[in-house]
Amino acid sequence: MTPLRRPSPPPTPLQDRAADNLRFIRNTMEKAGTFTAVPGWGGVGMGASALLAAWLAHRQPTPERWLLVWLAVGWVAFGIGVATMVRKAARGGLPVTSGVGRKFLLAFTPALLAGAVLTAERFSAGAVTTLPGVWLLLYGAAVMAGGAHSVKPVPLLGACFLLLGTAALFLPPIWGDAFLAAGFGGLQLVFGVWIVRRHGG
Repeated sequence: MTPLRRPSPPPTPLQDRAADNLRFIRNTMEKAGTFTAVPGWGGVGMGASALLAAWLAHRQPTPERWLLVWLAVGWVAFGIGVATMVRKAARGGLPVTSGVGRKFLLAFTPALLAGAVLTAERFSAGAVTTLPGVWLLLYGAAVMAGGAHSVKPVPLLGACFLLLGTAALFLPPIWGDAFLAAGFGGLQLVFGVWIVRRHGG
């Protein structure tokens, strides 16, 4: 009696195996790579808007109006950053939602959320003058955390923000707008140009 043998499955076509291998390699590279879509021109635009905000905010008669100026320009800068990042990522063929892009965003976001909570708490406590130092410190922490998955200028930018934020907390509050202009304006402009020159716009 001859034992029954199950028919072996047909071999996988070579082109399908090659496509699977390419997908695996691409996914591996995305997870292990560097997020290069940090926008240099976006940093320049954000820096220019911050210099305008510092000039406008310093002339406001009340803390409420001062805060309103900074929050309004902050949302404008956020829009510039997101739009230019998405565009640069699309040009590079590596979407923001790729493996390394997700790592960057997940590392970058928590400190910004903490900044939003502390902004509301400091305002309700009547301690608006501490906000420049808080904003600079937490933005620096966000940039350093995200920069661990990005190009070299990014974590260095974060470290500069941390130093500036520390100084802002311990020096007279009247200098708050100057510190914000130096950080969100000057540092963003300088590092934005550096990123444009070394890593594309």
